[in-house]
Amino acid sequence: MQVCETSVEQFGEKLMTELSAAATAPLVIVGHRLGMWDALAQAPASAGELARRAHVNERCALEWLCAQAAAGYVEYDAMLDQFNMNEAQIAAFTDEDSPMYAIGHFYGLISIAIDEEKVAEAYRSGGSLPWGMHNSCLFCGTELSFRPEYINRLLGEWIPALDGMEEKLRAGVRVADVGCGHGLSTLLMAEAFPKSQFTGFDYHKPSIKHAAEIAREKGLRNIRFECAGAQGYDGEFDLISFFDSLHDMGDPVGVMRYAKARLEGDGMVMLVEPFAHDELEKNFTPVGRMSYAFSAMICTLNALSQDGGMALGAQAGPGRLKAVAEQAGFARVRTAAETPFNLVMEARK
Repeated sequence: MQVCETSVEQFGEKLMTELSAAATAPLVIVGHRLGMWDALAQAPASAGELARRAHVNERCALEWLCAQAAAGYVEYDAMLDQFNMNEAQIAAFTDEDSPMYAIGHFYGLISIAIDEEKVAEAYRSGGSLPWGMHNSCLFCGTELSFRPEYINRLLGEWIPALDGMEEKLRAGVRVADVGCGHGLSTLLMAEAFPKSQFTGFDYHKPSIKHAAEIAREKGLRNIRFECAGAQGYDGEFDLISFFDSLHDMGDPVGVMRYAKARLEGDGMVMLVEPFAHDELEKNFTPVGRMSYAFSAMICTLNALSQDGGMALGAQAGPGRLKAVAEQAGFARVRTAAETPFNLVMEARK
């Protein structure tokens, strides 16, 4: 077998680039935990100045800054011997409401690295690893990683794309948010539509407790959170939403069928899922790569831990999602909106 030295060298360069990126990821979280990103965003700083602002060791601060500069995450001015952040870097590492905010993804990376041994054992023993068995970095990381899309698109783009639902929410309807996690989506909707009543459901008790505490802090009276599975919640609703959660469930057809039975009148299901194409090879992109990686470590294993045995994965695509809804008995299913990161689908009886 002949070996092309050029292709070997190119692949070696690719590996080194990716290994160096992976090595930087834990340092991003160190900077977030210690407030170093926020401290540097205030103004350009030497290592000593950053150490004083963030109350960290100066020698450690220098090495952290050099690692971030080598990664292109901060900038270095050799004339002044100072480090600084440009607008894009500030948005990515300090602004939770920015569409570019990336800290949540880094927490997710940390969680799957910590859980590698659990994942390997799951692969050997049937594929089951429930959500609650993961490192806690996953739960806050999931909330932070979804936050930019939800904050910037849910109220201004996604809900208006649902046929007639925005007007109903303003007038007052009952909404179930299934698989709500820390309740970010539920809370955003409850704040925006005070005349409607919202209930967030999730089977992970720590997440429900966290969501309920946030609701109390905000003083919201039109929202509550209950610990319940996707086929075990009670009530009748005009809108049932699934935000990046259906693909984590072992029986998505049964879950959608159960939701259909809980819909009042001409109610609808709002299904938000990671963006994907129906053709496998079209998902081999940076966004698709990240989705497949998290799916292989988290989503698919969580689905396989539940009854049903159907693991959609985080790159299901509109065709498979529509087929799931139609198999559950929905007669009208359409893609209402899409972004580079999400598909928003509407399902009606």
